[in-house]
Amino acid sequence: MNAAEAESLLGDNGRPTVLVVEDEVLVRLLIADELRFTGFRVVEAISADEALSVLRSSRHIDVLLTDVRMPGSMDGIELAKVVAETWPEMKIVL
Repeated sequence: MNAAEAESLLGDNGRPTVLVVEDEVLVRLLIADELRFTGFRVVEAISADEALSVLRSSRHIDVLLTDVRMPGSMDGIELAKVVAETWPEMKIVL
């Protein structure tokens, strides 16, 4: 990632916000802790449904980091498709 790309990810306080979507608690906590340690703001969700609820709220999210296999109404791939269509500026990591 070059400097211009990094600047485009910056949230309100100069740090990008990552939405971590993972149904396995320990995996989600490990990922979230590591991201926070490296300077990201982190919001956590346990399912695609919860992630969409977060995204529809007034929170600014810069990056979606999602598991592929999750229980619920959709998996991570379907979530990524919805996010790409609804919030095309958001970066997505599967």
